[in-house]
Amino acid sequence: MGIGRMVVSLKSKLRSLKMTKKKPTTTGEHYCYYDKMEKTESMRVEIRSRKARKLIQDTLKIADSPHTRTFHF
Repeated sequence: MGIGRMVVSLKSKLRSLKMTKKKPTTTGEHYCYYDKMEKTESMRVEIRSRKARKLIQDTLKIADSPHTRTFHF
């Protein structure tokens, strides 16, 4: 019987949490379930390097394509 009461109390707590969740406002904000973390400089560098690697990879993919014309200057 103790487990049954525990399950019921957990369910009621979960229901109350669902009701108190923040809803988006008309300004376009999203649901806030966590605190937003500020990006560190190393995170910004990592993001830039990932974008650069992706751009290089896409450029090489297009350049190596047999359907792409290359111009010799």
